Amino acid sequence: MERPFPTVAVVGLGTMGAGVAVAVARSGRRVIGVEAGPTRAVRALARIEASTARAVARGRLTAEERTALLALIEVGDDLAAAAQADLVIEEVPEDLELKRGLFAELDRICPPETLLATGTTALSVTRIAAATARPERVLGVHFFNPVHSMKLVEVVRTVLTSPQAAEQVAELARDLGKEPVAAGDRAGFIANGLLFAYLNQAAAMFESRYATREDIDAAMRLGCGLPMGPLALLDLIGVDTARTVLEAMYEQSKDRLHAPAPILGQLVAAGLLGRKSGRGFYTYEAPGSSTPVAEEAAAAEARPAGREVRSVGVCGSGTMATGIVEVFAKAGLPVLLAARSQEKAERAKAQLAKSLERSVAKGRLTEQARDAALALVTPTGGYQDLADVDLVVEAVAEDLAVKRELFTALDRIVKPGAVLATTTSSLPVISCATATSRPQDVIGMHFFNPAPAMKLVEVVSTVLTAEDVTATVLELCAKVRKHPVECGDRAGFIVNALLFPYLNDAVRMLAEHYATVDDIDTAMKLGCGYPMGPFELLDVVGLDVSLTIEKVLHQEFREPGLAAAPLLEHLVAAGCLGRKTGRGFRDHARR
Repeated sequence: MERPFPTVAVVGLGTMGAGVAVAVARSGRRVIGVEAGPTRAVRALARIEASTARAVARGRLTAEERTALLALIEVGDDLAAAAQADLVIEEVPEDLELKRGLFAELDRICPPETLLATGTTALSVTRIAAATARPERVLGVHFFNPVHSMKLVEVVRTVLTSPQAAEQVAELARDLGKEPVAAGDRAGFIANGLLFAYLNQAAAMFESRYATREDIDAAMRLGCGLPMGPLALLDLIGVDTARTVLEAMYEQSKDRLHAPAPILGQLVAAGLLGRKSGRGFYTYEAPGSSTPVAEEAAAAEARPAGREVRSVGVCGSGTMATGIVEVFAKAGLPVLLAARSQEKAERAKAQLAKSLERSVAKGRLTEQARDAALALVTPTGGYQDLADVDLVVEAVAEDLAVKRELFTALDRIVKPGAVLATTTSSLPVISCATATSRPQDVIGMHFFNPAPAMKLVEVVSTVLTAEDVTATVLELCAKVRKHPVECGDRAGFIVNALLFPYLNDAVRMLAEHYATVDDIDTAMKLGCGYPMGPFELLDVVGLDVSLTIEKVLHQEFREPGLAAAPLLEHLVAAGCLGRKTGRGFRDHARR
């Protein structure tokens, strides 16, 4: 097949446009660059020369390749030169009327067969196409920054874009070494459409003082494996850019979750735009710097010392309970593993022994450390044996009635002054606390699965939790080498409150036939650096578990946008729960 688009024009040669021009020229195609005015054209060419020189210095290009590449690029300020191109890619600022005016002019200048593509990240491709007499030959082609290293390209079709035009542009992207995904015309397309709603909720969470910026960012990095926390990412993207994208998303969706959090507008009005201005959610060493500087903490009363924890009890015999026992035992704490029967407790300890043995086989643990950890664990089939422990962690079924019954029993059994902790991921901690006569001693201690490997623990204080109880759990987390983040007793805490609305949005996107399962997963992995796409993650977590958490979040916050996607409910009703049943959003039985 003949390679599509031997000549490509790029209109607008800022950072993104220059990157696109270089990527296209590297494929051996002729590039016509157009800037507004001779001065900008000279600067644009200098920018391209400088970026390719850096590529040579870093070993991404040879000097000979650079020379050949630059010979393929011509830069000027006459838009009429774009008439020579088979494809025109627009990369001018995100202003709808500016883009519409440009496309109307390109439509007049270019031959009827020329394809016109907009690089917009958030604006309506349909409205841009409507400024031309060839809407079937107009589409979006959204590269990601930096173009030289980001593999993703979103190819955005309107209701009028011809399938052939979209496939030709996808073929171009593949020829540039990129991975194209097909998207419909909705603000933010796939990656930004899912990413910015999540970033917006993180900004609102920080604004409400529910958790500190450091804890929000650490929670999402350590709890979800994301490359950056949401607030640090907002600073990198630019607070003003994020607000512009969210405004465009809200304009189309009218979903309140897309309405920019007020703090974004306040930061923009103050000129605190993130890294580029030297200050946003964080303060940086200088404008453009990636290094945040420590800021003086607001004066606060010193936290009281925690209570002494010399021994712990763990209630439960499942995967989470066994993992938590392993965490404590490897840190040198005596642990009582309490289950509903001695048989279950012994079986749980046997699973612990297998886990420790795997660590030895992988060289992560010595045989002596394995034996020492196992010796510290005592299995018991009776909760009454927990009478003298200093802290009890409940890790039983995620059922409020079951948990309340257990906490009532622990209240009768466990000595006064002991800390009672629940590992719930979605239920109200206060409901566990009020099942006891000592709610001040009850706290949330939410480990993540698998507990031995995951560093994060969400420390959840209720309105009744004593300060020294919170201090006790924070000190214990440090002792067992976990990273604690503090938050209040609100549905989802930090991680699930930000993660599951994002997953729900992805299900809605699929249900609206906006993009495929594979393209959505690919977009989030390649465009945002996520370790798993949303549908991969939903199938691993379990669709039933995800649906339960979505319902809890919706019940707590009453936001229409948090209502569980009907497609998720239908799959759960059909018994398609993900990997554990062999089928969820993908058919795992055939793999």
